[in-house]
Amino acid sequence: MAEGHIVAGRKFRTKTDYEAALRDKKKIDKICSEFDLKNPKAVLELYGKLKAGDYRFETMVGNDFDDKVFEMASRLQHGKADDKTGQNKKGSRKKGKDVQKKGNGPEKKKNAVSLEDLDEDMQREVASWLKIRDRRRRLLLMFCAVGAVICFGYFAAYYYRAEKADNDYGQLAELKNSDVLADTKEEPVVVRGHEEEIELPDVLDEYKTLYNKNRRLIGWLKIDDTIIDYPVMQTSNNEYYLDHNFNQEKDSNGSIFMDASCKAYPRSQNLILYGHHMRSGKMFGDLEKYARESYYKEHSVIQFDTIYEKSVYQVMYVFRAKVLKENEIAFKYYQFIDANSGEEFNSYMKEMAGMSLYDTGITAEYGDELLTLSTCDHSQTDGRFVVVAKRVQ
Repeated sequence: MAEGHIVAGRKFRTKTDYEAALRDKKKIDKICSEFDLKNPKAVLELYGKLKAGDYRFETMVGNDFDDKVFEMASRLQHGKADDKTGQNKKGSRKKGKDVQKKGNGPEKKKNAVSLEDLDEDMQREVASWLKIRDRRRRLLLMFCAVGAVICFGYFAAYYYRAEKADNDYGQLAELKNSDVLADTKEEPVVVRGHEEEIELPDVLDEYKTLYNKNRRLIGWLKIDDTIIDYPVMQTSNNEYYLDHNFNQEKDSNGSIFMDASCKAYPRSQNLILYGHHMRSGKMFGDLEKYARESYYKEHSVIQFDTIYEKSVYQVMYVFRAKVLKENEIAFKYYQFIDANSGEEFNSYMKEMAGMSLYDTGITAEYGDELLTLSTCDHSQTDGRFVVVAKRVQ
């Protein structure tokens, strides 16, 4: 080993380690020029910076310096407590050695410094620093406790609302086929258009009670062996059911609702239903499972009844899309409600087939009736996850 490979009493085998040790030595010299290690306040300040990782070393030269500062700071912080035990210095040193043997702290040396060894001004400085540190620790603990309480309250409220929503929708499902409110007398509903007046058909007996409970009901959506088994609402405002439930109460789960531009009767060619992508799986939270072809094969059939007629659909396309700018010229699935011609319809089908994550083998022709389920896709900005199905019954 070359004699020149020695730094601060440490020997180094390689030139690389030696150069790293020189860098540590240079860094230590700079630190010592900035911090007066004879000043307890400076020692404690440097100790705090080392502990926080403001200075990092590469070799044992740096580690030795770090240990030295730690030992000095430890003497300052614990010296006063040791003096209050009433033991003489010899007893304190013996106790320090016992503690070190147990691995609980540094050994006390003959040159240990206590607060009483400092002048009154310095004692006040050190005591003030320790008091500030203790206050910060207590504040941190208090903030952590408050944060824990808030988080617990949030999750408790979240699961309470989720449980309440489950119970509410369970009760609504029980009202299907119920005649509790089915006999309520009502005048025939007439839809007035620009050219003609259309008298709506009678509501199916299965949904009369629910319809009389909330006249915004437009149908019921169900996919076997999934959580999707919900009433479907519709208003002239697509924003309302984003945060309201069937009972018209504020609810972050919202409701499944039909696009305001769609008509259940006379039926639009494509009925678009929206629902939140809830992390709990509620609403359309599980719709993204259709990204797996194996899931589609097990859940390819969708039941969607309007309040006027019952229908069964076969999943046809599954794709991811984005909400585009209004002036952006591109296919926007959420604007496809009625095709004006077979050519236009075929163009829409081609666009969706090209976006589909897999080929189901199902196709549609102009005149077929479609159902589109849409929810948020968190994998992209303004993303949407979409399932399109064709009516087969």
